[in-house]
Amino acid sequence: MASNFRIAIHRNADSVDLKLIGDFDGTSACELLNALKENCDGVARVFINTSGLKDVYPFGVDTFQNSLYLLKDRRFRLVFGGKNAPSIAPERNKFF
Repeated sequence: MASNFRIAIHRNADSVDLKLIGDFDGTSACELLNALKENCDGVARVFINTSGLKDVYPFGVDTFQNSLYLLKDRRFRLVFGGKNAPSIAPERNKFF
């Protein structure tokens, strides 16, 4: 477990900004999925900023990408940004 991982959450009227900070491992991936489930109802877009991540572990990426089906009933669009966005985002996602 990445004990230094945290998520800074800022909600606007129609979007949520999530800034990932620390190391991204399997537990961090589960925390991100839970944050998406708990904080993103009723918004059109969710911006996930990865610039605060130090280390990104392949198991964390696999856990996140393979669990996105849990969000299939949600109606928001994920938009990834930051230096680690290409490694975390699933294919066909937007980057900022």
